[in-house]
Amino acid sequence: MYEFTAEDNESLDQAGRILRERGWKKAFTLDEMMTAWEQLVAQVELGYSDMVDEYTNDLACRDWLAAVWPLIAEHVRTVRAPELNALDLRFLAATTEDTAEELGRFYSTDAKDAWWWRRLPLRRFGGFAADLKSL
Repeated sequence: MYEFTAEDNESLDQAGRILRERGWKKAFTLDEMMTAWEQLVAQVELGYSDMVDEYTNDLACRDWLAAVWPLIAEHVRTVRAPELNALDLRFLAATTEDTAEELGRFYSTDAKDAWWWRRLPLRRFGGFAADLKSL
């Protein structure tokens, strides 16, 4: 699918190991986390109905992508950036600004650049909608 050099692949492997050492539960791959982000975006576009705790767990894949980005080779970033940017734009279109900081009642982050933590799905159903209304 992607044409990467041995150095590119080594940067991907090393980045996964570094993030594992920083506390992630395993040495995830870029493909794994891009797929997880794509799946969350698609779910949010349709309407999010899982519990808020699940949503916060799901958003962690975007945290991982932000953390891995400076660790991987520039060529990999260049090749994969259009895909990540497209997913981010889809997520932005399917969400709204969390101006009331509703999500912050369930999860706190100090990451100023982690804009995805300040977004709520436009279409909220089931447990997710109930959780937000409960407090």
